Amino acid sequence: MSYKIVIDSCGELLDEWKNDGRIESIPLTLTVGGENIIDDENFDQKDFLKKVAACPECPKSACPSPERYMKAYECDAEHIYAVTLSAELSGSYNSAILGKNLFLEEHPEKKVHVFNSKSASGGQSLIAMKIMECEEKGLSFGEVVSEVEKYIEEMSTFFVLENLETLRKNGRLSRVKALVASALKIKPVMGSTPEGTICQLDQARGMNKAIVKMVDHIGEKGINIPEKTVAITHCNCPERAKMLEEAIREKLHPAKIVVMDTAGVSSMYANDGGVIVAV
Repeated sequence: MSYKIVIDSCGELLDEWKNDGRIESIPLTLTVGGENIIDDENFDQKDFLKKVAACPECPKSACPSPERYMKAYECDAEHIYAVTLSAELSGSYNSAILGKNLFLEEHPEKKVHVFNSKSASGGQSLIAMKIMECEEKGLSFGEVVSEVEKYIEEMSTFFVLENLETLRKNGRLSRVKALVASALKIKPVMGSTPEGTICQLDQARGMNKAIVKMVDHIGEKGINIPEKTVAITHCNCPERAKMLEEAIREKLHPAKIVVMDTAGVSSMYANDGGVIVAV
């Protein structure tokens, strides 16, 4: 059966997906200091990070419209899947659902399912990989949906921040606490809840110690890691991502590790120097 995967731009694309007609990235719009930036193939990460650092306000994102999702669903594929940023973090999921409902009114014969990733970034990439795996096995549409929803329930996402300014700007951390944490080189270890919200799991003095603690948390919360692919995404810090990859490989022995640089929305969340792990 032919299929298509629609993924909002918070999900990173593997290089081989960028010219794959079965996968379409739907851009969110980022706003920094009144300037709107489309999170598409023209996104300039370094320029974006400079603008975020210079702006006193927290950057914001706007989800794609239902009409944009409808346009993406217009295709010859028999099975259509959308993978969105956590519904607890963005309106992208609700927009994709509304687009699906409107689309099915005109095309009731089509099969469309929208997955709430309850994650972001590489977590969405892993879900797209799982959909492809299930489709290549020849599973029915219903079987793919069931398998992937189960996969999402078992998935966890973790990240460590180098820069606390985004947390401060969006009100999650006072200026005094941010200054003290920066002065003491305290790095928060963050994670996702089962519902797809963000929580702090731990903290450490120094990035290297924080990464060690994050790997420990991944080992504690991850399910069947030796049988799974781990996704690492980094915001402008390939050396740090490499160190993290080696630590995960040595301690947790996953079946596969993929490493990607963050696009726009993930760069906004992780900020310069941040690393994200999904498993």
